[in-house]
Amino acid sequence: EADPSLQALESRQEEILKRLYELKSAVDGLSKMIQTPDADFDVTHVIQNDETSPLTTNGADLDLMLGKDYGALKDIVINANPSVPPLSLLVLHSLLCERYKVLSAVHTHSSVKSVPEKLLKCFGEQTKKQPRHEYQLGFTLIWKDVPKPQMKFSIQTMCPIEGEGNIARFLFSLFGQKYNAVTSTLIDSWVDTAIFQLKEGSSKEKGAVLRSMNAALGKTSWLVGNELSVADIVAWCVLQQTGSANAAPSHVQKWMKSCENLAPFSTVIKLLK
Repeated sequence: EADPSLQALESRQEEILKRLYELKSAVDGLSKMIQTPDADFDVTHVIQNDETSPLTTNGADLDLMLGKDYGALKDIVINANPSVPPLSLLVLHSLLCERYKVLSAVHTHSSVKSVPEKLLKCFGEQTKKQPRHEYQLGFTLIWKDVPKPQMKFSIQTMCPIEGEGNIARFLFSLFGQKYNAVTSTLIDSWVDTAIFQLKEGSSKEKGAVLRSMNAALGKTSWLVGNELSVADIVAWCVLQQTGSANAAPSHVQKWMKSCENLAPFSTVIKLLK
């Protein structure tokens, strides 16, 4: 008859092996979800399940985003160099005008000698102004000799936000869009890629970005999922500004047409003519 202590030991060993097998299965499952140099993680299904509301029906709490000034108009002031106009900010201005009552203004700083007429009228012909308190948001663009765009708003103690990509991300957040971690990371990545590689990179880098964009747009209507995001706005504007649009592959060309069919992009299209 078998020794009871030996039977207990064998039983324990079987239980340990079973738990090890379960643990191995769990680790194998997780390893398939991790993006490594030799394993691609397809996040398309994650993005598609990321529920968002249309831009025109959503909005942010402006008091929370821009600070509460006892009922005063929330002012956003952007300094930008007219030699390199931040096109994405003009598209975002148009989108904001669809969502909020925006008091728009364009000025020229003394550091700039002359500004093309198109840039002075980049917000269109301003109609008769309503009383200031009837607006929700003030959007002032100052053409100034600065190395890169700078933005300040009504919280006086805050440091300015610098760089077209960073300002674009902030302005897009005013629509109140909520994304999961994967989607947010991919959007940020595309914005940085557009600014630092597609706009400022070598011809080899630009070619690589266009191929990556083409691959992404072969799976989804927009760069990240099935909704327009700030990534699309920045990337489209960079393609226009760098003259890379004509060399874009098929899926990118189709996506560009989709952007151009949206009214907010018409401001930039008119500016580029």
